[in-house]
Amino acid sequence: MDTQIFILSKLMEGNTYPYKIKKQLSDPVPLDQLGGVTESKLYYHFDSLVKQGLIEIVEIIKEEHRPDKQVFGIMTKGREELPKKIYKVFENADTISEMVVGLLNIKYVDRDKVVEILEKKLKIFIAHWEHIMDFDKQIQVDKDKENLKEFLGGYISTRTEHTISWLEELIKRIQQMDI
Repeated sequence: MDTQIFILSKLMEGNTYPYKIKKQLSDPVPLDQLGGVTESKLYYHFDSLVKQGLIEIVEIIKEEHRPDKQVFGIMTKGREELPKKIYKVFENADTISEMVVGLLNIKYVDRDKVVEILEKKLKIFIAHWEHIMDFDKQIQVDKDKENLKEFLGGYISTRTEHTISWLEELIKRIQQMDI
């Protein structure tokens, strides 16, 4: 889905062809390598978007001694589906790192709706953490496991507090239009 969002967002800026998008994915940061986006995967996503009726071929450029370039444009349905796909990124993400493609394309969605999604996610996360803390108080461990329980409890607690803090910071920055 992230690749499809990237393609649709590039087509919102203007018509383009797959090879150009592949180059944009690798410059200046090699996102294509980091995300495992090969040329064949990219073409697969273009084909998928065509089959979904979100994009279409708008031009074929013929060059001597080179393969034809298929230039794609976004259709009305694609413009309507892009925000839905971005909202799904926020809804399905378990970590902020899984929200990057949504954050990069936040200009195509309603910020208030994103904040609403994130606040709901934050409430669920905090409620889950409180439940775990209550459960942790009830667990009795052998003396020889006490150190492990303390270590794991500290690790999980620190990680959870860190996640809550950064999620709150993300919500604040979206509200302030800093992101």
